[in-house]
Amino acid sequence: MEIRRTSRSRPYLWAITLLMLLGLWLGSVLAKGASNQTNNAQTWQQQPHYQSHSNESQLLPEEPALMELSPPIVSSPHETHLTRTSVIFGLTKVANESSVSHKCHAQLRQVQRGILAKQPWAMKVLDASGTKPSGFVYGQNYWLGSREACRGVQRPVEITLSKNFDRVMHYGIITQQAPFDMDYRVIYLRHSSPWQVEIKLMSEQIIHIGLCLPKACSSEEVKGLAQDYVAGGMFTENEIFDIRPEVVYMKDLQLKDVFFERASFRLLVACVLATGALMLCAQQLTAAKKVTPSSDEPDPGLAPAESELWRGLHSLLQLEKLQKYIPCWDVPGNWSKIFAVRENGPNEIPLMNGLRSVCAIWIMVFHVVWFMYFTVHNKTVLISYAEQAFFQYVSSAPLLVDVFFTISGFLQTYNFLRNSQQLETVRCNGFVQNLKLFGKLLFHRYLRLGPLYLVVMATVDLVYAYIGDVSVYHINERFDEMCSRHWWRNLLFIQNLFDHRDMCANWSWSLACEMQFFILASALLFLYVKYPKVVKALVASAFVATIAWSYSIGVSIKFQLSFDSAFATGTEIYTSPFVRVLPYILGAVTAWLLLENRLQLELSEPRERQCWHLALVVFFACIYSTVKRDLGPLMAITLFVMGRLFFSLSVCWMVAGSCQGRGVWWSRLLEAKGFQHVSRLSYAIYLLNPLVIALFYSLTNASTDADPFMLCVVTCGFAVIVYLASILFSLAFELPFSNLSSLLNRRSKQKSA
Repeated sequence: MEIRRTSRSRPYLWAITLLMLLGLWLGSVLAKGASNQTNNAQTWQQQPHYQSHSNESQLLPEEPALMELSPPIVSSPHETHLTRTSVIFGLTKVANESSVSHKCHAQLRQVQRGILAKQPWAMKVLDASGTKPSGFVYGQNYWLGSREACRGVQRPVEITLSKNFDRVMHYGIITQQAPFDMDYRVIYLRHSSPWQVEIKLMSEQIIHIGLCLPKACSSEEVKGLAQDYVAGGMFTENEIFDIRPEVVYMKDLQLKDVFFERASFRLLVACVLATGALMLCAQQLTAAKKVTPSSDEPDPGLAPAESELWRGLHSLLQLEKLQKYIPCWDVPGNWSKIFAVRENGPNEIPLMNGLRSVCAIWIMVFHVVWFMYFTVHNKTVLISYAEQAFFQYVSSAPLLVDVFFTISGFLQTYNFLRNSQQLETVRCNGFVQNLKLFGKLLFHRYLRLGPLYLVVMATVDLVYAYIGDVSVYHINERFDEMCSRHWWRNLLFIQNLFDHRDMCANWSWSLACEMQFFILASALLFLYVKYPKVVKALVASAFVATIAWSYSIGVSIKFQLSFDSAFATGTEIYTSPFVRVLPYILGAVTAWLLLENRLQLELSEPRERQCWHLALVVFFACIYSTVKRDLGPLMAITLFVMGRLFFSLSVCWMVAGSCQGRGVWWSRLLEAKGFQHVSRLSYAIYLLNPLVIALFYSLTNASTDADPFMLCVVTCGFAVIVYLASILFSLAFELPFSNLSSLLNRRSKQKSA
């Protein structure tokens, strides 16, 4: 009986055993799940808590009453530190409903809670906003944070990460988005810290602080919060570096609607449309001339006139007068002229092509460094490079403008005095007739230089209005404002007679000088034909006067060769036509001596070769003469005047020697045929390179570093971009009007004949 009871109990024993094993298995699974849940909670930093905050924030704009149900701000030991070091966190602390809108206040408070709770989206906001970096002493005023990181707060970063690797990162920094719209803006503070090198070139004492802010907060509201923040003494950098910040203004980096209402925008659109129409007409006219209609068939016209546009162009081109001038805009013909390379003629001075080309590119290199100054965060280091002996070829590049003045003075006098027919006409004409001829010469000069110059000026106005709105940098030279107010000065080529800080496209000062020198030299040449002795006395007096004027101005303003002094005295010394006329006079006198056979030097071949090499040595010695800049006013102005004098004389020797067919190996290099192409573009390169360089620098989102090696790479890139832009602008706005001037000259000569 007992045995039977035992056998009957065995199924229960098996059942109990199975239940125990199942219990052990379930326990291990539950323990493992609890462990994973704990790890996930630690990794995601209280993710469920964030979700509740996210849902709450989405209801905030529609139901403000829910603010009463929001959890209190988490206490954090880092709160005081964040308030004093992070501007974005400090703004959330000073915000209250009396200073900003209810929506803005609620979202700023949520940013504050998110940062203290270390929610991933809020940490991205904190990281994207700027704080003080190192390098303040040497000019690091760009506390820009990261514009791209602020965009990442709005949408997930498009990046694929393999799941095959363990990572210690919080994955929320990639996937989580802000519960409301965020926007990147820049606030600008003026500081007066004695702990930063003050170079006094431009307004380098402007601190740029990038902030990732709720879009609901207006720029005026944020500016007011920033004023309260810096006034409340919570800015710890103010205590350490004695910054004493003052809020200047704020940018939302959005293009304003008024941009498309600017007169320059309408003018550029009209110029582009008119130029495009003229090019199209020239192309159609060329195509029509290639078609020879048969005698029994009607003239096929320009092209299949299937649209009103073609019919309008066809009827327009039936005008005989228009057909004479339209070919000036022929694109294939102008393209071939730009790239044409031919043998140098006997009446040409081929060395001028090389001088123009090399100097135009050389000045462009200087502008790469000059405009870099406004975005570089170690300005002191950049200036120290400019004062080193190795980099004098860049820092002294503005002296190369005298090469263009010397060439212009030489060419104007040389072309005028060797034109025997024109000399006879001037000699026989009365005052009124010579005045008409003078006006004709001035008209053709303006026709050749004016159109491209005016288009570039309108482009400058538009580009600076654009970067003034969207660039993260404080734009000190607001040429859009200057061009709007002072455009008439540029139109009359007199902008250099005013303060250099009030110029529209201030690099065009030399073009105004050249136009003024052209007018003055033309008047003297007309007078020379009838009263040569009077003109000789006037030119000699002008030569002495410009040297005396330079000395008197330099001594009176205590001129120095340092960069800050040179910039401060730009109006009196650098852009003044009374000072800069010296090389123009020397070039004109050289041409007169050459044509009057008064420059006949009988030198042996070795001696002549020595003179050529001496001219090159003087050329570079003048460029490197400013390696020591801490000189007194008298020595500084003497070095400035005498350096320009001997520099121009060296250029005169090169030009005169090339005109007579002489030279050495290095002058033959400058006479190479390849320089003909670059020389034709030199005017466009001169006008466009500062605009292109300033535009690209201004559109960067991070400050640059004064590194010589990277600067070489950047310069090569700018050279290519400027070259391509010069071809485009020259093809559209320079060469057609040069063709038109030549055509009008030929027709005038035919009529007079």
